[in-house]
Amino acid sequence: MTNIEHQPVVVSGAQPSGQLHLGNYLGALKNWVNIQNQGNYDCFYFVADYHSLTENYDPQEKKRQIFDLVCTYLSAGLNPEKSIIFIQSQVPECTELAWIFNTLTPLGELERMIQFKEKSQQQDKNINAGLLNYPILQAADILLYHGEFVPVGQDQIQHIELTHDTVRWFNNKYGQEYFREVKPLLTPAPKIMSLIAPENKMSKSAGDKHCLYLDDEPEIIAAKLAKAASTPAGIENLRLIYDSLRDSMTGDFNAEQMAQTKKIIADGVADYFAAFRKKKKELLRDEPSVMKIMEQGREKALPIARKTMEEVKKIVGVMN
Repeated sequence: MTNIEHQPVVVSGAQPSGQLHLGNYLGALKNWVNIQNQGNYDCFYFVADYHSLTENYDPQEKKRQIFDLVCTYLSAGLNPEKSIIFIQSQVPECTELAWIFNTLTPLGELERMIQFKEKSQQQDKNINAGLLNYPILQAADILLYHGEFVPVGQDQIQHIELTHDTVRWFNNKYGQEYFREVKPLLTPAPKIMSLIAPENKMSKSAGDKHCLYLDDEPEIIAAKLAKAASTPAGIENLRLIYDSLRDSMTGDFNAEQMAQTKKIIADGVADYFAAFRKKKKELLRDEPSVMKIMEQGREKALPIARKTMEEVKKIVGVMN
């Protein structure tokens, strides 16, 4: 067993592939902030830029997306004094550990992953090996810092189960209890659907009109919600948004008067994210401060990652 002493470790990350929307916030980022502020865990929150390379993307945009996502993290309430906030690719030991896990993972376990099947359908002209190996790198991201809990929704349990299996495969093969058991930290995460097609989950890949982005200005929010579907499924989706941000709503939800209700929701969403928008604009103009936070996060994450890899290499029998 590793001799690293700490509180239980929480690890999670998001891909820098465009603006985060309301579904991303309620499903992940809001919970990360709550977990951080509880003070019961050592929290590692990273920008998953290596993961994002598995998608179709513009290399000229990637650095801007990474910087923007760090600003989003900070504006939403992640605190570098309470959490380690860093860029995945700046701690390259994650890919070293992923290769070792590659040698332990049965191919069939990867092929049955639901996300691999879904991503393959979404980008059928770019079914790369990274899509298949995605959960192995995810396991490395978690175990590199001896993560024990990963905050996820129910739909992401399969990947955490594979990480748990990776712990078992590694420990059994090398005859020692090195990595700890990994468990999902199930968090209440309302499943926000598309504004226009509420039978589908809110996703930026569907287009801007389907999403409420955290950066959207009040007039944009109002325009998008005015055009939101008023079908039974659409009304239930709007009710979920209303309930999720209820404290910011200044009127009642009335399914019989949807024009007025949509305005109430638009005003509530705009008000809820007003401080976020203000802080993010300030951070985007203060690149040196944000870069310093990124570097500090790297400096905190690197020694832990390097120690893990030194120990793992010794265990598996390769040279340090």
